[in-house]
Amino acid sequence: SHAQAFDEGTIERLGKLSIGVIGCSGTGSPVIEQLMRLGVGELVIVDDDAIEDRNVNRIINSTMEDARLGRKKVDVIGDAIDRTGVGTKVIRLAQNLWDPDVVRALGQCDVLFGCMDTVDGRYLLNCIATQYLIPYFDIGIRLDAVRDGYNRGQIREVCGTIHYLQPGRSSLMSRDLFSMDDVSAAGLRRTDPEAHLLQVEDGYIRGVANRRPAVISVNMLAAALAVDEFLARLHPFRELVNREYASVTFSLASMELITEPEVGICSILSSKVGHGDVRPLLGIPELGKRTT
Repeated sequence: SHAQAFDEGTIERLGKLSIGVIGCSGTGSPVIEQLMRLGVGELVIVDDDAIEDRNVNRIINSTMEDARLGRKKVDVIGDAIDRTGVGTKVIRLAQNLWDPDVVRALGQCDVLFGCMDTVDGRYLLNCIATQYLIPYFDIGIRLDAVRDGYNRGQIREVCGTIHYLQPGRSSLMSRDLFSMDDVSAAGLRRTDPEAHLLQVEDGYIRGVANRRPAVISVNMLAAALAVDEFLARLHPFRELVNREYASVTFSLASMELITEPEVGICSILSSKVGHGDVRPLLGIPELGKRTT
């Protein structure tokens, strides 16, 4: 299998896969670019937002004209893929992840990449992956700045983590990324406009307000690590078995690469493994209330 890694064997498998990428901005854009140029057969890209001028420095192939026209991110990226002529089919879903049609479409994918920073979105994607038996790669970025004092605004940490999540094993919750209380709070902010207006947003870099952070190199590093983790599962090429790399964290502040093994089973999601289509969808009442 080592001889086939990154060669004909890998290319052949990639061409047969349908991969969902949820979030088409900072990390989603370079993930999509890599998967397309690797020869993935079908990409299902999900994002309900339009391009803004502040996004252009982080979204590959976007332009200020796209921002002026208010074009959807999925269309800007989808058109760019079509122009390459590599043969990758693109399904564009300019809808929120919480749309039942999006959930069903992602349930048909072979692999999922989560490129979101919302707690409730990441929880929902973990549920989709579990219930429809799909491997899920979650990408998270953190840039911390000093909040107060003389050094206010100075960057003190630049890091990111790629989580590989398998149905029936550990989850983002059992790995302590967030709790169900955090999911509920995030859901309230999403569904209650007044509560959302009360939320104070820092921006991309925690601790300092910003609109155009220069983070594309960090996003690309995280995206490349995530795609390499995916390739390692497609054709294992490392010295140790893949279960030793359930998560990979990089820190540019300390110049470290830290890995954690797969441990335990998520008690929250273990009863939902492989259930597929149920009513309400995913067993979540909110999805059952929506009309398609």
